[in-house]
Amino acid sequence: MAIVQRKPRNSSLRFQSYLSSKDITKKKPEKGLVMSLTRCHGRNAYGRITIRHRGGAAQRKYRIIDFRRGERSVPGKIVAIEYDPNRNVRIGLTVYPNGDKRYILLADGLIVGAEVFANKDAEPKIGNCLPLKNIPVGFFVHNVELIPEQGGKLARSAGSSIQIMGKTDEHATLKLPSGEIRMVPVDCWATVGILGNADYKNIVWGKAGRTRYRGIRPTVRGMAMNPVDHPHGGGEGRSKGGNHPRSPWGKGSKGTRTRTRKNPLILRRRK
Repeated sequence: MAIVQRKPRNSSLRFQSYLSSKDITKKKPEKGLVMSLTRCHGRNAYGRITIRHRGGAAQRKYRIIDFRRGERSVPGKIVAIEYDPNRNVRIGLTVYPNGDKRYILLADGLIVGAEVFANKDAEPKIGNCLPLKNIPVGFFVHNVELIPEQGGKLARSAGSSIQIMGKTDEHATLKLPSGEIRMVPVDCWATVGILGNADYKNIVWGKAGRTRYRGIRPTVRGMAMNPVDHPHGGGEGRSKGGNHPRSPWGKGSKGTRTRTRKNPLILRRRK
């Protein structure tokens, strides 16, 4: 997808860019596949902030995505390509012969009129969904389940994919986008292909306002805080105190490992 540069009419537009929307064929979402979105602004059930720098995003509605690919043994046809404000990849409106309509994540190469199929014996081609044990080694897949019939959890963002490195009777070895190599049960389902919109990472947002529209709030440096607020705070002038970089709660913030239990399914960590 093409990156479009803005005309430099002022300083905030000079380096700003955005993704072309020429591929989008439908502006308004399907009525039955939309629900209201309750936002928590980074807070948990007790109202405490657990994820900092979140809140104030533009209002949006949630599009219900079929991560499980529940319509199986029935071929579906992509009738529209839509923009989803909740994710960085395009979604495709799929219609089935029984009249059912569902949204799926749009893989690179799928266009309006393309047929997709979810079945154990489906052909391993772009957009088709089938168990890992039926997909050849070396293929790239996305929307991969961690537990069979749970729905896709891995590789759901723009341009991401997972490569199948090998298989045994019980597990498939996958190489994740982060570089991590892990095993997943071969009965887990996955969709063949690489997700589209890979140019999303090349967008230059250009001004703070566009970042605020996305719900990302400003981040204050630890060195600018008081000692009571951050380990880097305080001192006469700029000073870290000679300590290693830390989070506000004293945990190492430059790749310090905090995992206590080792997952035997992870063969190689991403770090």
